[in-house]
Amino acid sequence: MITHRPFGIEHPYAASPDQRVPVLPLAGESVRLGVVVSPDVTRVVCEWDSSELELSPATDTSGDAAALAGGEGHLSEAQAKSLGADGAWFVVTPPITEPVRYRFHAYTSGSSAESTEWFEVCPATWMPSGGQIRGAEGRVRGVEWLVSAQQTHRARFRLEFRPGDHLVGFGERYDVLDQRGRSLDAVVFEQYKSQGVHGRTYLPMPFAQVVNADGNGWGFHVRTSRRTWFSSDDTELLVEVALGDEAVVDLGIYQGSPTKVLTAFLDEAGRAEDLPSWVFRLWASGNEWNTQDLVMARMDAHRDLDIPVGTVVIEAWSDEEGITIWRDAQYDVTPDGSAHKASDFSYPADGAWPAPKEMIDELHRRGIKVVLWQIPLQKTEFSTGQVAADAEAMVREGHAVLEADGTAYHNRGWWFPKALMPDLSVQRTRDWWTEKRRYLVEEFDVDGFKTDGGEHAWGHDLRYADGRRGDEGNNLFPVHYARAFGDLLRSAGKAPVTFSRAGFTGSQAHGIFWAGDEDSTWAAFRSSITAGLTAASCGIVYWGWDLAGFSGPVPDAELYLRATAASTFMPIMQYHSEFNHHQLPLRDRTPWHVAETTGDDRVVPLFRQYAVLREKLVPYLAAQAAATISTDRPLMRPLFFDHFNDPEVWNHPYQYLLGNELLVNPVLEPGATTWTSYLPEGEWYDVWTGDTVSRGLISRDVPLDVIPVYTRNRELLDLFR
Repeated sequence: MITHRPFGIEHPYAASPDQRVPVLPLAGESVRLGVVVSPDVTRVVCEWDSSELELSPATDTSGDAAALAGGEGHLSEAQAKSLGADGAWFVVTPPITEPVRYRFHAYTSGSSAESTEWFEVCPATWMPSGGQIRGAEGRVRGVEWLVSAQQTHRARFRLEFRPGDHLVGFGERYDVLDQRGRSLDAVVFEQYKSQGVHGRTYLPMPFAQVVNADGNGWGFHVRTSRRTWFSSDDTELLVEVALGDEAVVDLGIYQGSPTKVLTAFLDEAGRAEDLPSWVFRLWASGNEWNTQDLVMARMDAHRDLDIPVGTVVIEAWSDEEGITIWRDAQYDVTPDGSAHKASDFSYPADGAWPAPKEMIDELHRRGIKVVLWQIPLQKTEFSTGQVAADAEAMVREGHAVLEADGTAYHNRGWWFPKALMPDLSVQRTRDWWTEKRRYLVEEFDVDGFKTDGGEHAWGHDLRYADGRRGDEGNNLFPVHYARAFGDLLRSAGKAPVTFSRAGFTGSQAHGIFWAGDEDSTWAAFRSSITAGLTAASCGIVYWGWDLAGFSGPVPDAELYLRATAASTFMPIMQYHSEFNHHQLPLRDRTPWHVAETTGDDRVVPLFRQYAVLREKLVPYLAAQAAATISTDRPLMRPLFFDHFNDPEVWNHPYQYLLGNELLVNPVLEPGATTWTSYLPEGEWYDVWTGDTVSRGLISRDVPLDVIPVYTRNRELLDLFR
């Protein structure tokens, strides 16, 4: 009849209707207390120590709804419903100066009442003492500690800037390359589209570096997996750190050039390993390719149109219940939740996947690798069948992430709501979870996994088997997730090819990443390039995006082809399209479908031209990736890494080096006929003409078949003939 949760559902950016806001008030601050009650409740009272506060029905949650904005798409409606306010009541308390106990009473028209348990709120104060900062090396000033009667909750301190300093890092960021003058935080979050607008990311890191023209740069890493906050102005960076039971901040400070700073960070965080060269070929996928016939038809079209493709990602291969068994497969349930082998399944001739092993074998004969989609959740809405047996086994055998009271955690987010989450923090559960997929690797010869999701852990007091609580363990979940599938592939003698969107510090060592959900717009194109450059600045080597976006109507030909050109010169080149309930018109991002939809007959031949060029670039990309891993100079490299002493590079934040030899400047505006690039010191060649060009600003014509690319290595010009 009445519910109040001081922390709510713990959405990082929005309050739920039954929440206390703020959860931790400052001394002298009022709080907003919310409850959710049943429809027959006519009055709600808060017993606030020795006084009573009358609650009122809540009518406006537009602010919280804005936190979930993602625009049109298959998850938008689910997100909009996740903070529903039906039955919500609230009251704003008097200012709090000392700990207060409170509870609620709900009354119905018949005067019956229901009461909640007692809660306590303890105000906190920023104080000059209360903990310890390790590793400050003289750079930290203005240290303060947020202290209540219960504990020390946070630390904050300042790091000083000099005029002309630039601030880059914080994981994958979509808004700007230079974060100086902005505010952000580091918490893993699934922002469905528009990440650059909202300042949120799937892949944060509490690491950044300060770059300046005299080469006296430095960087820092807050060595924590708890949430951190950052804001800066012209003179300083303010850092705020959530603390655990021990009031200690462990801070790493690194000195030197951008590459030296990154090397010092990666010595702690881990670094990528060499992956096979096939990952640099074109990847193709569509969420609605949900039958064997559809997948083979798409690959047949690639063959018939002479458009080379290296990998097909099959997303809709399973029933999206357990994500372990091909849809329509016939088999006996293992009641104890144990793993199946390939021989346990048969496939009806009229099913969605009548012969999946034979399909994979045929794709391999064509030189096409196969990657299968995954999600790290176990559905619970089924009372029978393998999914129900697996869910019961997860709880019974202690493989689930737990709530503070020891019960199994159920996903509080909008995607796969109420699903169980495997506790991948420990090896026994990583083995248990991946064993169900082993037959796919060892017997079906699958080449990798799209490790989608990973942002589902909400709750400061969740319990992980490695001893961490949620406030410390939630950000690490996607790291463990990619690691688990990488280890599965390694154990079968395969390269650890995982394709993730979520991550944190430590993700550098685990596979490939893509920029996540985004619309087909020019703004999303620009923000995705920024995402790639910021991720690379933090040590992510293998990175790509859904070229031209994956959501919404099919992009126009110009956007699609400009994005194709840019993706040809990124570490990973792939196209993908969102689930659209199989409604017409289709939203596939295949080049032939874009050509048909837009009526532009240039799309297929130009896409083919770039895909063929990509094939030629594979040896170069493989060699440059190996060089990146050995030197820590990013593969998709912002210009400041090599030219930190050239202030002009900061005026061209979308230009980058692809390896050591190619400078790329994607065309990012519609209708462009010429495009201006900045060439740093050295003698350069236009790869399309072979002409020598000098340092400085240079403009060239950019028809749709041209993206400005320059090199200082004449030997590479042959690749572009």
